[in-house]
Amino acid sequence: MNHQASVRDASDLVWFKSSYSSGNNGESCVELALTPRTVHGRDSKDVTGPSLTFAPPAWAHFIPYACGE
Repeated sequence: MNHQASVRDASDLVWFKSSYSSGNNGESCVELALTPRTVHGRDSKDVTGPSLTFAPPAWAHFIPYACGE
């Protein structure tokens, strides 16, 4: 997992809300952007803030734990 310090690094990505994102009023939203070599994640309430970058195998390993499975 890498932390992206610069928003410019992820500015040309196409972001979408994760199907794993939930909340009573839609307030808990994670957005993802996918490339062949990375999975980027960010808080949809702070799109100018930092994002996280995962290698696809690390993301696949992370999801079951994040979802409580």
